[in-house]
Amino acid sequence: MLSCQRHLFDLPGEVAYLNCAYMSPLLKSSLAAGSAALAQKSHPWNLIPEKFFTGSEEFRAIAAPLLGCTPDCIAIVSSAGYGIQTAARNVPVRKGQSILVLDEQFPSNYLPWQRLASESGASLKIVPWPADYDWTSATLAALTPEVAVAALPHVHWTSGGRLDLVRIGQACRHLGAALVLDLTQSLGALPFNVHDVQPDFAAAASYKWLLGPYSVGLLYVAPKWHTGSPLEEGWIQRANSRDFSSLVLYSDEYDAGARRFDMGERSNFALLPAAVDAMRQILDWKVEEISETSGALNRRIAAAAAELGFSVPAEPLRAPHYLCLRRPTPISPELTRILARENVFVSIRGASVRVTPHAYNTKEDCDRLIACLKQLAI
Repeated sequence: MLSCQRHLFDLPGEVAYLNCAYMSPLLKSSLAAGSAALAQKSHPWNLIPEKFFTGSEEFRAIAAPLLGCTPDCIAIVSSAGYGIQTAARNVPVRKGQSILVLDEQFPSNYLPWQRLASESGASLKIVPWPADYDWTSATLAALTPEVAVAALPHVHWTSGGRLDLVRIGQACRHLGAALVLDLTQSLGALPFNVHDVQPDFAAAASYKWLLGPYSVGLLYVAPKWHTGSPLEEGWIQRANSRDFSSLVLYSDEYDAGARRFDMGERSNFALLPAAVDAMRQILDWKVEEISETSGALNRRIAAAAAELGFSVPAEPLRAPHYLCLRRPTPISPELTRILARENVFVSIRGASVRVTPHAYNTKEDCDRLIACLKQLAI
């Protein structure tokens, strides 16, 4: 486990921030890196053409170990939704087939498939919420021969349910179904390796568990799809883009690997350095240690919450870093007022209290949340 890393963040002592699944705080070093990079725009004469490529290649190189892939398999995107839409543009779906999603799946990994199903004559197949919280078994049972694509998360955002993607990946390959993943609520906090899972595409936004800025993310593209169709046809995706003098000699060839899928203006001089700094820190801490550290804090909260009448799925049915405390009825609005008064930050989602700590949290933060839950129970 990691010792508390709060000193690396600008978190006041009176704030108990247990809400990384909503948005992470920036590291002080990431803020400094992004601020220094943004300041370059004040002197544009120093932004030589080479800098349009160095930052993006550094991003790929730092992101690749988090997925267990090569930098050539990483595309730079603006959001998880951009990455999922890229996948939806490329995976084949025919009339009469189905696209598998989970009940209450995040919209960015639902709406593109809803449109594709409508346009292709396919149907959406929704895995119902399992009473026993076993999303893996429920998903495997739903993987039948007509499924063309399984579009899934690693961690279900409203339950904290953890999917065994290795087993699901094996089942998809057996069926010949594509596997498209949204890793936004897991990458950086839960170990993942593309060689074990073998997804076709996997997207993740930076601003949650990757501790990065908003409006930048990554897309893993398996080598078999490197000749696919990008969402945008930009100059920087082309093979001759490094030679600014030849840009009007329009090239039909794309740059190598997944770079053809990069978003427009991918060379963001403010966001990429901040994102790179954050991922470098995650690699230094190690994802396994982040997972265990967050898990220990959540187990402390889960034990107390169970005594107060909340249902708490056990690990490994839920991810260690992700805790959704549920009740049969919606959470009282009074809890929101109690939390605000005590400067305790979590997410209220219907009948759930979503608690997502990180390495910057302390046992005292957990105890402050428990005290708020006890006030609700009185």
